[in-house]
Amino acid sequence: MNDHADLAQAVGADGVHVGQKDLPIKVVRHLVGSEMIVGASTNNAHEARRAQADGADYVSVGRLFETGSKADTRPASTDTIREVKIAVSVPVCAIGGINESNIDQVIAAGADMVAVISAVCSAPDPRDAARRLAGHF
Repeated sequence: MNDHADLAQAVGADGVHVGQKDLPIKVVRHLVGSEMIVGASTNNAHEARRAQADGADYVSVGRLFETGSKADTRPASTDTIREVKIAVSVPVCAIGGINESNIDQVIAAGADMVAVISAVCSAPDPRDAARRLAGHF
């Protein structure tokens, strides 16, 4: 569930992902307990370290490439992924404009996973697009 710890609890979601403008990770962790996965959007090593210290199970790094999915996001780079990987011990998720033409750069930078929207949802065959992207790992 994105952004809403209360809805994640209400529907019995496995996890919740929050951004820098949402409830703080410490509050989210307190609300959902230790059983629910909590992820945090970050844009640099400082934010990632803080998210991990506050209880995040993973951090995302982005926006790596231009995307129409979310307005008002801060740019990051594959160098940011490398810096965050050094700074934290939790898994690092790359996000923002990732598709088949750039996913290998993201993986090479150390991303443990990626989050995509348009690369799958806008594809003529979303299942095939998801399969091809997953094949890069």
